[in-house]
Amino acid sequence: MGARKQFTPEFKREAVQLLESGSRPGSELARELGIARNQLYKWQTELRARGTGAFPGSGARKERTTEITRLKRELARVTEERDILKKAAVGSTGSATPASNIAAGV
Repeated sequence: MGARKQFTPEFKREAVQLLESGSRPGSELARELGIARNQLYKWQTELRARGTGAFPGSGARKERTTEITRLKRELARVTEERDILKKAAVGSTGSATPASNIAAGV
């Protein structure tokens, strides 16, 4: 299988502009540009939905990856805290101490 074609945001915007000009049908325009017709319509939908924020390129992907990494670290920390609290709630007999006793300081 070949590598995916990557198009610049400018190319995508110009393709959508040509589509919206209505001078040619979308299928003909897509054929001339060397893309699938449905891809052209997806670009049009994205441009309408996001405006200037459409087609962010790899920059936005890096931001999402950074956010996901931060959230995974936070989840690991909170899970560790929960596990420590669970172990602290277990009495010396091996049975769990009711949460009401822990809250009351018993």
